[in-house]
Amino acid sequence: MVGQQQPVVTGDAVVLDVQIAQLPVRALSALIDVTVVFVVYVLGVILWAVTLSQFDGAFSGAVLIVFTVLALVGYPTIFETATRGKTLGKMALGLRVVSEDGSPERFRQALFRALAGAIELWMLTGGPAVLCSMLSQKGKRIGDIFAGTVVISERAPRQAPPPAMPPQLAWWASTLQLSGLNPAQAEMARQFLSRARQLDPQVRDQMAYRIATDVVAQISPPPPPGTPPEMVLAAVLAERHRRELSRLQQAPAPTRHCATSICRRSTPSPPSARRCATRDGPSTS
Repeated sequence: MVGQQQPVVTGDAVVLDVQIAQLPVRALSALIDVTVVFVVYVLGVILWAVTLSQFDGAFSGAVLIVFTVLALVGYPTIFETATRGKTLGKMALGLRVVSEDGSPERFRQALFRALAGAIELWMLTGGPAVLCSMLSQKGKRIGDIFAGTVVISERAPRQAPPPAMPPQLAWWASTLQLSGLNPAQAEMARQFLSRARQLDPQVRDQMAYRIATDVVAQISPPPPPGTPPEMVLAAVLAERHRRELSRLQQAPAPTRHCATSICRRSTPSPPSARRCATRDGPSTS
């Protein structure tokens, strides 16, 4: 489960919409990490127990403490710093830890999250983390609050295919001037058409009329009289999608001949050649 989109304001005052990872997917990611840490920890203890007879009890206890700290704090800190916000569990589920401004997670933040996680996840069995994540709008646990981070999902939801062109409006759509239609209006129309069947019929008709009115005001010529608003939106979006694909497919690639011609025209003649041409006069063919 991936949370709703939340605005993130970058350091350059740019607002980004990111998918916030909520409690269920984060809990599954944490379970994977806990399993990895537990298996590695048990294997390490077993290997150390094999050589325990060669060392005294005090040294073995110190090594065990160091190994525990590395497993609980070092694993998330090292992984999140090296991979810019990922552990094995987050890699498996497409999650990443980022700063609140959308920038990559730093070492200090990874360390704060790991230290807090050792308490709220391991010592307190995850209770405070679950409660805090449920109360936070961005699904933050205590470590995220202290570190100034947020966990996002990098797996974008699958986009619905473009609407099909109504056959009776194909001739009209081919004559449209779409330069006045901005991306925000097109996205609003696309989202409405993708969810239209889930809406109440009365609400659906009202929204279709309102959105179609805004779209028609930005295009020309107007649709044929009596055309249903949903068909107008479908025709406009289908034609817009067709033109975008055609523009991408027909974009001319620069050839070597053209590049050579440009270089020849733009490269100035050497000074010695210009002097020779001036002294000898213009050549005649």
